[in-house]
Amino acid sequence: MKVHEYQAKALFAKYGVEVPQGRVASTPAEARAIAEELGGKVVVKAQIHAGGRGKGRLVSESETAAMYERLTTDPASNEGQVRGDRVGGVRLASTAAEAEQEAANILGKHLVSIQPGPEGKLVKNVLVEEQSAVASEIYLAIIIDGAQAAPLIMASTEGGQEIEVVAANDPDAIVRIPVNAASGYEPYVGRTLAARLGLAGEQAAALNKLVGSLYQAAVDSDASLAEINPLVVTEEGRVLALDAKFTVDDNALYRHEDLSELRDKDEEDRLEVLADELGVANFIKLDGNIGCIVNGAGLAMATMDTIKFAGGEPANFLDIGTVNDPARVVNAIRVISEDPSVKAILVNIFGGMARVDIIAQGVIDAEKELGLDVPVVMRLVGTNLAEGEALLAEAGLDVIRAESLGEAAEKAVAAAGAA
Repeated sequence: MKVHEYQAKALFAKYGVEVPQGRVASTPAEARAIAEELGGKVVVKAQIHAGGRGKGRLVSESETAAMYERLTTDPASNEGQVRGDRVGGVRLASTAAEAEQEAANILGKHLVSIQPGPEGKLVKNVLVEEQSAVASEIYLAIIIDGAQAAPLIMASTEGGQEIEVVAANDPDAIVRIPVNAASGYEPYVGRTLAARLGLAGEQAAALNKLVGSLYQAAVDSDASLAEINPLVVTEEGRVLALDAKFTVDDNALYRHEDLSELRDKDEEDRLEVLADELGVANFIKLDGNIGCIVNGAGLAMATMDTIKFAGGEPANFLDIGTVNDPARVVNAIRVISEDPSVKAILVNIFGGMARVDIIAQGVIDAEKELGLDVPVVMRLVGTNLAEGEALLAEAGLDVIRAESLGEAAEKAVAAAGAA
């Protein structure tokens, strides 16, 4: 679960990370009032769950697709963009009146950049905070390194830009220090990090303290990402989190009711929200036109790969898990059917604990309840296969059968192309 920048900063501040003074506003008038409190010289930042806000473009909903195409096909259109321009979602204001105007220019518009995709993100709130005189910028993040099964601190003096670009152009510019999960963060880690970033004295001590605080915030919250980009050293010597990203492991939200309240469903894909509400676990929306219902994450990924090898594109990842109720299958099909881009559905079940007859009954029930408007390709193997085939035959369901995954993928691609 992602949270907004202003929410992440509030959380970081509770752990002692210094952040600029500011508050969130949902109207231009609120933005003006906050700017007046802060002395007028502020930055106004669109609050959406995506990066690249400064390089994005604010347009009406009808213009999002065209703007996305322009940004992706004409990289030069983004050249020279910096935080604080009059085009993107991060703007500088010198007076409260300017802050009000900039908020009016941002609120209610769709912010389009590479990350949100062609639909962009509707901006409902802006963060209004004091400007900072930046002397230097640092990238800082704590992630979970699956390969080492440990938290990993990442930092770079190339702060203020997308870390993916830094990693591609100069991977040695990124400092990586794993942390022993058992012993936790220790001061020597921060001292090592500061030295490798070229910091000394009070700045090194401030960084050490800040990294320890950020680490504790991440651990206490079961975060998969805690990022500050940029972490800045101001001309006055303050070390500030100028931007913040924070992502909490969805599987741990049951023990973080306070964090669950920060969820903004409007920022999430509507189909993923629907899947969550219907109890369809492990659903991720993709950009293709072949809906997938599979049991097991590994088989689901193999199914998507096979679809691509056959010349198609999967519309989603869906691991339906161990099914003991046909209603779960109905809900899975309900979610996929809500996607207008889906032209065919591939059901690939390797029945172990998941019984084929329950899957078959779920597809039959879905036809009765929803009506299957697109071709359905089914590859069924395993527990209670004979019973499942008998149910399908008795129902007279018009599905396309396949004996192998490769055959199923080819038939799904053909069916989607003919739809």
